[in-house]
Amino acid sequence: MIEYTDIAVATDGPVVTIRIDRPEAGNKFRHQTCVELFDALQRFRLDPASRAAVLTGTGEKFFCIGGEHDEITSLDQSQVLPIVDVYQAIDTIPKPIVAAVNGFAVGGGNVLHTVCDLSIAADHAVFRQVGPMVGSFDAGYGSWYLEDTVGRKRAKEMWYLNRKYSAQQALHMGLVNEVVPAAELPARAAEVARELTSRSPMALGALKSAFSGRHNGVSGQARMAHDQYLSVYLTTKEAHEVNDAFAERRQPDPERFWS
Repeated sequence: MIEYTDIAVATDGPVVTIRIDRPEAGNKFRHQTCVELFDALQRFRLDPASRAAVLTGTGEKFFCIGGEHDEITSLDQSQVLPIVDVYQAIDTIPKPIVAAVNGFAVGGGNVLHTVCDLSIAADHAVFRQVGPMVGSFDAGYGSWYLEDTVGRKRAKEMWYLNRKYSAQQALHMGLVNEVVPAAELPARAAEVARELTSRSPMALGALKSAFSGRHNGVSGQARMAHDQYLSVYLTTKEAHEVNDAFAERRQPDPERFWS
């Protein structure tokens, strides 16, 4: 088992739980946190036994309240928070990832759960964007995906006015899928993740690619084409016939495409 300092990872059958483990710092992500999250996500991607993941934070107060910057090194490009790599990994891994929002989801923390496939919130969770109050912004995943999730006007409201939204308000606007009592959140998130593992992995992967493909340019199109290729190559009689014909140096028989 890999030892991490900023996150904790647990596996229960086909479900992996990844937890930001910095409650004393509001579960903020620093450079090390991002590196570890990315590593854990890639291991989840490549493990055939892992079918769904839950992303959450340690404690009952904070899911994640954004990024933590070192003023001395923040201008060094090698030290810039690689959080976009984490967002991209969540968005492109062809397996479902469920956010269990156990408290404040602010700034980058709000973006973090938004890029997940589903979000389940504790009833005391709070959602907020504070960028313009502190001179920052997210003009990528944090704006595009938020607009997709809650609509253009509401997304601009969240970014421009920096209001706090309760779990019930988040549910009403479509920012989260469910709200449950805090004590029930871990079990409910795991239950939903386990339910997802009973679905077709190929279908879920293709659907995830379809949902994100229009935002991801050539990489999104490539992922979607790859998934469609696999489904054709592995399952259709047509694909088997043309492949056999090539190996046998003969013309394919169209009658075998469907029979």
